[in-house]
Amino acid sequence: MSIPPNQPPGAQSAPQGPPGAPAAQGPAQGQGPMASHGPAQGQGGPQRRPGDFAPSARAISPGDLERTGSIIGAISQVFQSRVVGQENLRLTLVAALAAGGHVLLESVPGLAKTTAASALASSITGSFARIQCTPDLMPNDILGTQIFNYGSGTFTTQLGPVHANVVLLDEINRSSAKTQSAMLEAMQERQTSIGGEVYRLPEPFMVLATQNPIEEEGTYVLPEAQMDRFLMKEILTYPRPGEEHEILDRSTAGSLTGPRQAVANVSLEDVRFLQEMVDDVYVDPAVKRYIIDLVFTTRGSGPRPVPNLTQSVRVGASPRGSLALMRVGQAHALLQGRDYVTPDDVRAMRYGVLRHRLVLTFDALASGIKPEQIIDAVFHAVPMP
Repeated sequence: MSIPPNQPPGAQSAPQGPPGAPAAQGPAQGQGPMASHGPAQGQGGPQRRPGDFAPSARAISPGDLERTGSIIGAISQVFQSRVVGQENLRLTLVAALAAGGHVLLESVPGLAKTTAASALASSITGSFARIQCTPDLMPNDILGTQIFNYGSGTFTTQLGPVHANVVLLDEINRSSAKTQSAMLEAMQERQTSIGGEVYRLPEPFMVLATQNPIEEEGTYVLPEAQMDRFLMKEILTYPRPGEEHEILDRSTAGSLTGPRQAVANVSLEDVRFLQEMVDDVYVDPAVKRYIIDLVFTTRGSGPRPVPNLTQSVRVGASPRGSLALMRVGQAHALLQGRDYVTPDDVRAMRYGVLRHRLVLTFDALASGIKPEQIIDAVFHAVPMP
């Protein structure tokens, strides 16, 4: 199996571009491992034009599309006032907010993971809670607990910080497995259980978890089951020289940090409306078939299996990966101002959706193969509709 040289830092998040621009695809198609054995994109028949995937009647009215555009623009404006560059991160967070999913952020220290999370929270008029994970953090510290009142002889329930619209779990891999499992219930079931009573989490509810990949002492690796609960995983890269110069300029001008309270006119009702519009985005049966073929190819089958894929991938994407590809594709289409999904929407954020859903073999890890290389090989092998 031919392995290309490792990509330099910053190349892993290249495929996602700003809304309105053609989706960049990062490494050239066919540069991932085993990609040279797959057919070129689009072979097997003429490709359909983007307009061919539109529904016969409009799925979303022009007025609603205009409203979603203004909501997305307001959120992006606040984000860009707090964070320099990081366009991929902005697109990931806004798409995840619209899709109603959670995001796992990974990078070395100092790349604005916490700042980005607080910026997203300040762009909407919702509650924000930051939880600093440590090995001694207990589930009750984040979910809530019951407190006994000696005066009245009764218990009162005190809800934990997880009962907020946007929750930042800083360094989630420093929390114990018991605490991680408690967060798993909150993320998936969107509820907590305190003293035998169930408390629903607010809507919308979004978890932004961060982890540092270079520190291993005192950390607990997230299990695959919990990694799969995150809609997307974004790997942050170092800023470009011009962006870092702007960071220094903002620091000397005193405008590097912004207010933490809500500064935008985006209400929680607007966010719920945005998520409802994502539900209404039309997905053509051909696009659904494309998503299924991609996911099955990660499992070693599919219409045109990638040769020797099982030597690098131990476990492929689950059905939750298919749902995530479609949901993120719907959100990306809405961010582009369309009410229907094209194959390019599925491809645009493929790394963020699939990189944490592929379990690589020990041989692949020892050889330095990256999940992004496997994803490129899969997308190269499966022809676009």
